[in-house]
Amino acid sequence: MGGMAGLEGTEQPRRHGSATAARWSPAVEDERALKALELFGNPTEAEVPLPSRPESAATARRLAQVVVLRQWGLSPKMTEDAVLLVSELVGNAVRHTGARVFGLRMRRRRGWIRIEVRDPSRGLPCLMPVQETDVSGRGLFLVDKLSDRWGVDLLPRGKTTWFEMRVADR
Repeated sequence: MGGMAGLEGTEQPRRHGSATAARWSPAVEDERALKALELFGNPTEAEVPLPSRPESAATARRLAQVVVLRQWGLSPKMTEDAVLLVSELVGNAVRHTGARVFGLRMRRRRGWIRIEVRDPSRGLPCLMPVQETDVSGRGLFLVDKLSDRWGVDLLPRGKTTWFEMRVADR
């Protein structure tokens, strides 16, 4: 038998010190996503303010998951890509803007979804060339490769960084 046979699709518990964290499962993740929606609000209805802390990337991913997969009913692949790109935009806002709070907004119109992260910095993100061995700096590269289009809108106080993806309307 191969070393990992039978373990596909499962994740082993993470250990923090001597305590074992709860196992990941789709049901646990769904529960966390719905809790994030309850705590922070629905980013399809209004911009959701999130604190500029690393853990906000997980909150934004959960909000994207519940909106894109459940509310909009898009494919698991589209959801996976959108969740990854949300995480990248949020990570950039947290790391590079000096903001205390940033905003997350998700919109859908015929044939497209658009996800926006607004922050108070007018510093523009820069798409850098990446190498296979790079361990950081891949965020906008991923946004550029996985979205159909992306950009930055300068505002009187800050900017909105956004991406759009084509979707099949039912």
